[in-house]
Amino acid sequence: MMEQCENMKKYDYLIVGSGLYGAIFAHEAKEKGKKVLVIDKRPTIAGNIYTEKQEGINVHKYGAHIFHTNDKKVWNYITKFAEFNRFTNSPVANYKGELYSMPFNMYTFNKMWGVVTPEEAKAKIEEQRKEITKEPENLEEQAISLVGRDIYEKLIKGYTEKQWGRDCRELPAFIIKRLPVRLTFDNNYFNALYQGIPIGGYTKMIEKILDGIEVRLNTDYLENKEELDSLAEKIVYTGPIDAYFGYKLGTLEYRSVRFENETLDIPNFQGNAAVNYTDRETPWTRIIEHKWFEFGKDENGNDIPKTIISREYSSEWKAGDEPYYPVNDEKNSKLYAKYKQLADKEENVIFGGRLGEYKYYDMDATIASVIEMCEKELME
Repeated sequence: MMEQCENMKKYDYLIVGSGLYGAIFAHEAKEKGKKVLVIDKRPTIAGNIYTEKQEGINVHKYGAHIFHTNDKKVWNYITKFAEFNRFTNSPVANYKGELYSMPFNMYTFNKMWGVVTPEEAKAKIEEQRKEITKEPENLEEQAISLVGRDIYEKLIKGYTEKQWGRDCRELPAFIIKRLPVRLTFDNNYFNALYQGIPIGGYTKMIEKILDGIEVRLNTDYLENKEELDSLAEKIVYTGPIDAYFGYKLGTLEYRSVRFENETLDIPNFQGNAAVNYTDRETPWTRIIEHKWFEFGKDENGNDIPKTIISREYSSEWKAGDEPYYPVNDEKNSKLYAKYKQLADKEENVIFGGRLGEYKYYDMDATIASVIEMCEKELME
């Protein structure tokens, strides 16, 4: 009788989570003729890349997502589902009203010191680095040893202290392994061959990936696990791995962010998609002005009369908060390794994505990971 029930399962795959990993796995499984069901506990698809149209602007609800990759296979794959614009990430740093170009480049050094040539900039940095004569013992000494005190004080210190919630002298040196210094006027943040934002927003792209696939929203897998498991032969789980096991070995930590959104009756608030606030006193770490991800135009190419900004705050993560970035330090990595051992013993469950694999994946790495899994899992 049991065997007969097994054969009556309605779906080949139940996919938990409709972010990039879950959506792409669902798409590829459907292409191979498999029956799939996607569920998500949120009322929306697309996970943390969800964009919502407001005032004609695609608002990045869970923080700015800028697609960038050097992987041609990933680029060729994702551009099947969306056309990408030419957006380039060129953040600006605001230090007490002084504006600096990021990442550190010749515009930055000219504003900081009045230097004009790469030679002059290099000499200035070398001279300031000499302040640290021993092995750096904390983040402050490490940063000064790499780029000197002026850049550290104005562009690193306050921002980092807000991000981590403690003094740079109390943070370990290894947090900053290197600080890229560009002796050119290139202010493109990413060294990526392919980059941009999907025209029409990420949600539209995920809708296309999930086209023709059954999706149930507002459905909490862990609360209805037994019932949902009975529907499918295999589970693809993209939620937090520790939650799957009821946190029985302890809770993995995440860094969290909090957003305050505001709609303004003006066409232009800051003239750039991202402005970092690098002084300690301003409570937010940065302000995102969403319309500039798509050059201030709506989908018909018209100027948008209003603007929407998001002030971003770093916050200490506590259980129950939205998990954003895995904290891949030694303590959490050891705990994840123990959960991974449990996961490997789970029959018919695939753990994937940023939360399922507890990895700080950029979007392109998530896509590469799920494509690799599909090639293994869905081989005919």
